[in-house]
Amino acid sequence: MKHSFIKRQQLIRQIKTQFTQELASALNLIEVQAPLLSECGTGVQDDLSGKEQSVKVSIKAIPNKTYEVVHSLAKWKRQLLGEYGFSEGEGILTHMTALRPDEESLGHKHSVYVDQWDWEKVIAEHDRSVAYLKRTVRRIYAALLRTVECIPEIRARGLELPDDIYFIHSETLAQQYPELSSKQREREITKAYGAVFIIGIGARLSDGQAHDARAPDYDDWSTVSETGETGLNGDLLVWHEAIDDALELSSMGVRVDKAALKHQLELSQQQSKAGLPWHKSLIGGKMPLTIGGGIGQSRVVMFLMQDSHIAKVQASVWPEEVTQSLQSDLENKEAMPI
Repeated sequence: MKHSFIKRQQLIRQIKTQFTQELASALNLIEVQAPLLSECGTGVQDDLSGKEQSVKVSIKAIPNKTYEVVHSLAKWKRQLLGEYGFSEGEGILTHMTALRPDEESLGHKHSVYVDQWDWEKVIAEHDRSVAYLKRTVRRIYAALLRTVECIPEIRARGLELPDDIYFIHSETLAQQYPELSSKQREREITKAYGAVFIIGIGARLSDGQAHDARAPDYDDWSTVSETGETGLNGDLLVWHEAIDDALELSSMGVRVDKAALKHQLELSQQQSKAGLPWHKSLIGGKMPLTIGGGIGQSRVVMFLMQDSHIAKVQASVWPEEVTQSLQSDLENKEAMPI
């Protein structure tokens, strides 16, 4: 059992190392160190959908300030690119860890502990387009394919991925499956194509509902693109046979410019955020235009290893019934197939 455990941990590490290299090469990124805490009141914290509570931290040696464990580094990365004068086409990559205690459920795909490749890249004004978004998505997907090719243990498992990724706008998807919820639509389209990128997540669709909630101050989900559709962001999903469901690997997009930030704050009724230091800096033209996102590390590993539960590839906390089920798998030597 110890041998299987060690082999499994080594494979997890190999996947993470290989994909880090492939992603950095594909997008021209350099790896930087990432913070775990964000100072409250600066506007740097990623509020996700705006409903999730953060983990507050009081530091004895810094009594006059309060900090939060990050949700992601969406805005911190862009701030860093501006502070250090990164040029167009240059970007950064971090190994981000976070805590999200407000996950609605801790199931096959979700955990309190979040680990992801958080990346951000400086772009030109003319790159704020769906065409550039798609090119970037294809490079990320190609990095995933190359990771599979470079690791014999993964190739031996017979994982089949399509050669290219299928793109569809969230409005088109809603029209295609009007009777289904957004998550059900994701399942159907991903099962049909194997690897899918859904464009335009955050704005209301023709049925009055957004495909999913998005914070107003990082992805641009309100700008009408060159295709006449709304949104310059989206989610990358793959079909995962082990859970018989779509698995979201990445949420990403072209980031808001000054106009989009103001518009999305208004749409979200969060205009007061415009006075926060981070937001004032962006509105004042002190930050570069960027594209960026997060790619779930444990989810990528779970997918490539064809595991049925994210708890098999990461150390976190789980309800008792999940722990007992995984322990049963371990005793049957099913939790660690190599």
